[in-house]
This record gives sequence, structure tokens and C-alpha cells, in this order.
Amino acid sequence: MPVDKGPGDQVFGATLNANGAMYFEATQVGTETVLAQIIHLVEEAQGSKAPIQRLADRVASYFVPAVIAAALGAFLFWMLLGPAPALTFSTLVLVSVLIIACPCALGLATPTAVIVGTGKGAELGVLIKQAQDLVLSEGSGATDQDLLFLAASAERGSEHPLGQAIVNEAQNRGLELAAVSGFQAIPGRGISAQVNGNEIRFGNQAFMEEAGVQLDGLVENASALAAEGKTPMFLASGDTAVGLIAVADTVKPEASEGLAKLRDMGLEVVMLTGDNALTAHAIARQLGVDWVEAEVLPQDKAAVIKRLQAEGRVVAMVGDGINDAPALVQADVGLAMGGGTDVAMESADITLMRGDVNGVATALELSRLTIRTIKQNLFWAFFYNVMLIPVAAGVLYPVFQGIGGVPGSLEFFFGTQGFLNPVLAALAMAFSSVTVVTNSLRLRGAKV
Repeated sequence: MPVDKGPGDQVFGATLNANGAMYFEATQVGTETVLAQIIHLVEEAQGSKAPIQRLADRVASYFVPAVIAAALGAFLFWMLLGPAPALTFSTLVLVSVLIIACPCALGLATPTAVIVGTGKGAELGVLIKQAQDLVLSEGSGATDQDLLFLAASAERGSEHPLGQAIVNEAQNRGLELAAVSGFQAIPGRGISAQVNGNEIRFGNQAFMEEAGVQLDGLVENASALAAEGKTPMFLASGDTAVGLIAVADTVKPEASEGLAKLRDMGLEVVMLTGDNALTAHAIARQLGVDWVEAEVLPQDKAAVIKRLQAEGRVVAMVGDGINDAPALVQADVGLAMGGGTDVAMESADITLMRGDVNGVATALELSRLTIRTIKQNLFWAFFYNVMLIPVAAGVLYPVFQGIGGVPGSLEFFFGTQGFLNPVLAALAMAFSSVTVVTNSLRLRGAKV
């Protein structure tokens, strides 16, 4: 929303001047600028954020030394107590243990699930200003179409975002606007123009009062609209108030549905915004959001994330602006809207290409499915090794000796002395990898 500025007020780099001309003095340059401070906040958050420890790496860090120790232990055991020739038997046991315990499946468990999960996400593609409320002055005799016609005709030469919203709405309704003359923009107040020979004023309450326009009870309506987070603007013809038009940031139709999905997933939804508290709470009521953090500066957004994390919460931040970048980096997961700024998308972990709040729920659900698949892969890969390493280590040798030797039907697998054939150990190891990859591919058919 535009903010009025006057002599002596502070403005920021990249600010858009929507009306008239202005002269300004650069008081902070280089590393002192707001943008430089935002960059510093992003870098600071990147430095303080601990990298995610890959579950597979943690498992492998314990598993690989344990396997090597088990293989060497089995080798020494059979060298001392095994059948002749002891070296041959012990070496075959050593080789079988190392082959069958090769952590290929453990290594594939995470990347295969991530690749399939991100591919599925790519398939899924993981506030427009407009006139919203028209209030007529009692006794004016005007209709809402008349009201919009006069306001849009007067505003058609304006560069102000609110004026453009009025003109867009009139065009959407198919109104043919009148030619204007004597257009004048009064910064911080409104505009005046001649429309069909009538002097039209369109602006805020202060503008009307300065012009001596009687507002005929419209002030109460304006206050009610402001409490809903809308910007009321008065319209007068000559000295007579004609009506009131409120312009607001409209909520996207799919926003409520998307937030409901997040709540159904057991997540707490927080509105974190730099907008004024009145507007923020009004929008939050429409969306069913109970937790609002309003009038928050860029550095404070990251501070809010830190506070929530300090309370033991896992935080996902969704944003699209430059000001959101520090918070996106600080969050455990940063999600940027595809229609947002490049800085936001660069800072975030995930970009939602469709810019739809429903995409947040989709991204989180797909992430949950991917993590669950990774854990399944790790479990089966680890379980497989736990079950077969003892077999490769010769644990069945005493059993076969107790029954008088290896049964003929099992000689293909265990030979005549009771150790696992290294070739079959290699096949079994490959089969575990195939199992992990196949399980990961199931994500392609996931319903998200």
C-alpha cells in the first residue's frame, strides 16, 4: 500500500514514487543501506543455521566400521577354529561378509527417494487491487455504477495504485469513461478533476474536510470499512458528497482452502507481515488465522523465526519479497512463491512455481512422504544386512556340522563346507539395492 511522505521523511532504496516528483538526499550508502543490511541478515542466518544431517550418513558412519570389524573378527575366528584349509575358508568368509554388507542400498536409500520425490514435486508445480465495496451517500440519488463512473473517469490519468484499481474495476464492468480536464493530484490527499463539467474530488477524509465537503454520515461507514482492513475514499461532486469507495487487497479464492489443509495436517499457521495491524487482523479473520505478527520489519521477521525455533518448534516460512529473505533462510524450511522476487527464491529451499497457497500443503505432504520412504529404505537395507551378515560370517557352519554336513539341496548356496558363496552374496547385495530403488519409485504414484 502507498505511504505518504513529506519533507524530512525517510525513504528507502528501491521505493516506487507513485505520484509527482521528489528530491532526496542519500544519507546511507553501500553497506549502510537497507538492502545491504538484508543481505547481511541472510548471510548471518546461513552461517548460524546448522546443516541437516543426512540420516543415511549417520547410519553409515556406524555401520561401515561395524561391518569391517565383523568381517575381520569372522576371518580371525575361522583362522583359529575353522576347517582346513583354514586360510581358504576364512578368506571366503571375509569376502562374503564384505560383499553382502556393501552399503549400496544404504547409499541409495536417501538420493533415490529424493530424486523421485522432487520429480513428483515438479509435476505438481510445487493481492490484486480492486474495488471491493461501494457505499452510496444517502439522498445523493446516485447508483453504484454512477459512483464508479465518476471516480474512474477522474482517476483515469492517475498513476496511483488505488486510482488504477478504481479504473480497472470500471473497465471490468464495461463502463465507458468520460474525458476529464483540469486533473490535479494532491499528495497525501487525493485528486480533483472536471468530469462532464462537474468538479469531482476523490480522496481521503482530510481532503474532503479541507474542501468544506459535508460527508453526510459517510464517516461511520468509512470507519467500519477501515476496521475491515480496507482503504476508504470519499467522492464529492462540487461541495456535495456523492459516496464512498473502499479498496482492499483481496484474498485469493484458494487461500482459505490452502490454509485449512495446513491446519488439517496439524500445523499452526502464523501470519507474519509488515502491514499494519488493523489490515493484518482483518485479513486473518477472513482466513481463519488466529496468530498474527504484524508491523514486523525485515530483521524482526528473522527474529520471530528464531524465537519460535528457540521454543522447540520446526518452522517453515513462506514468502515472496526481498524483506522475507532473511526469514526464509533462518527457517528450517523456506518456501518462496514463484511469482516473487529473485532474492526470495534464491534464499528459499523450495519454490512454489504456481504461487498458490495450496502448493505449501502439497510441498509439505510430499516432503513427509519422501522422508517416510527414506526411512523405509534405510530400515530394509539395514534389516537385510543384519539378517545376512551372520550367514555370510559362517554362523550356519556349526549347524551343518551338527546334521552331518550341508544338505545337497543347499550346496549351491553354501558349498560343501557351509559358507555363503561370494557370488550369491553379490547377487543378494544387488537385490537389496533393487528393493530400495523400487520402493522409492512408488512415490511417483503418490496422491498428494
